[in-house]
Amino acid sequence: MRARKLYAGAKLRETRQRIGLTQKDFATRLGVSLPYLNQMENNNRPVSTTVVLALAQEFGFDVTELGTNDADRLAHDMREALADPVFAAPPDMADLRLVASSAPSVARAFLELHGAYRQTHERLASLDEALGRDDAQTQQSPWTEVRDFFHYCDNYLDAVDRAAERFGGASGAVEALGRIGITVVNTDDGPLRRLDRSSGILYLSARAAPETRSFQMLLQLALLTQDKLLEATLDLARFQSEEARSIAKIGLANYYAGAAMMPYTAFLQAARDCRHDLEILAHRFGASIEQVCHRLSTLQRPGAKGIPFFFVRVDQAGTITKRHSATRMQFARYGGACPLWNVHRAFETPGRFLRQLAETPDGVRYINLARDVSKPGGHFGAPVRRFAIALGCEVKHAAALVYADTLDLSSPAAYEPIGISCRICERTDCHQRSVPPLERRLRVRPDARGVLPYEVG
Repeated sequence: MRARKLYAGAKLRETRQRIGLTQKDFATRLGVSLPYLNQMENNNRPVSTTVVLALAQEFGFDVTELGTNDADRLAHDMREALADPVFAAPPDMADLRLVASSAPSVARAFLELHGAYRQTHERLASLDEALGRDDAQTQQSPWTEVRDFFHYCDNYLDAVDRAAERFGGASGAVEALGRIGITVVNTDDGPLRRLDRSSGILYLSARAAPETRSFQMLLQLALLTQDKLLEATLDLARFQSEEARSIAKIGLANYYAGAAMMPYTAFLQAARDCRHDLEILAHRFGASIEQVCHRLSTLQRPGAKGIPFFFVRVDQAGTITKRHSATRMQFARYGGACPLWNVHRAFETPGRFLRQLAETPDGVRYINLARDVSKPGGHFGAPVRRFAIALGCEVKHAAALVYADTLDLSSPAAYEPIGISCRICERTDCHQRSVPPLERRLRVRPDARGVLPYEVG
């Protein structure tokens, strides 16, 4: 199979601008002509092997960053947006990849525009309070804006991660809070976490699990001691609203807490040593299974990357409440996940890990791990929050996962066909399809009925 040519003009241009060189000086350092560099930056030519080597030798650049899946991620998001019925004929995937790699800022602007359209359309359709108000906003929702920020950062924030690693583990949280005048008190009443700034007391729910209390202490510590770092990161993100900025700040504090509980270098080495056994990692770092899975999906530090995992959390309705993918698998921005995915079955087998070998329509094969992570209310009669999580990676990494043992990775029949969401799934014979694919013609036969009431062309 021929190697895929590397078109990374936007990444190359971004690298040059970050270093602060003109095109002429950058071309000289890379050992290429100015016209050749210009062609590469505009994706008229692929990045050559000579340039890749020069980037590493001259600038110490992690060349794997040129092949990151930002373009694929943008292309998949655009494909889903263009499957909206408002568009007549969506472009093919090759054209979308070209736009995503050549003009990523245009692709992101299109996604923001479509998100604004959807939000306005949903307001009108539901006749909510925003209908007719002068201050009704047409920008994307703050929650969506923050979700996309982490999505396109590859869920890795280097400055925040390294600051958390320097802190060095959850065991010193109480002492660190004490040094800044905060006393920790466990209480049976009140919310999960509440800081009384006047008295200097941080109240934590005694009903919460120990790992949850540790996480909440580190989160509060981040808000109190890392404010300059968090605010600087938020300034770079340039959110459209104060609501989005406020939500993102809590997200950054959450990121710091997880990274402090599971410091990057130590956690990465431990994950490799135990072949990513989630229970061993949870015990070693005093974390929950969900916290461990989320942390594994963030191990994308340049020069020291872990396995590219995807991580999602779904509720009982199948709605994705957390999502991140460092793999080629990208999740639906709207609606639920594929019903054939094993994460939905995790609710039926509480306390157990479910393994699944799966194949997406593009032919990529994955090993998926799912488990319920229901959260009890802490007392009789309290509502139980029910969720399930899934962690997975491409099957080529299976040897590094203890969960791949005993699975027949070589048998094509072992892989279940899964998709992204029904409305953009290319499969024509899926027995669990909920809605027709928007990009295909349908054929209805009045005198015949199969699994579906129509046939997909």
